[in-house]
Amino acid sequence: MGADKIKGKLEEKKVYIKRVFHIREVGIFGSFIRGEQTASSDIDVLVEFEKGHRDFFNYMRLKYYLEEILERKVDLVIKNAVKSRLRERIFSEVEYV
Repeated sequence: MGADKIKGKLEEKKVYIKRVFHIREVGIFGSFIRGEQTASSDIDVLVEFEKGHRDFFNYMRLKYYLEEILERKVDLVIKNAVKSRLRERIFSEVEYV
């Protein structure tokens, strides 16, 4: 599965994801965007939660849901929790759906 297929699956479920998990933005970055993924690569997903909905339970529910629909492990990253040393790289390559 490549980046286009991942973005397509996320696009199909975007309304549901935003409504149920209270997400403002969702995008992918990392090896799949760069075309460097391997059979063991996880999918790097960047999200921004709506105010008041960033809690561990909601985070884990979203992570497991994404792994189910994408059929692969997901590294779920919260946009405003990205460490400053990684911020530029991640934000420069993220592709939002």
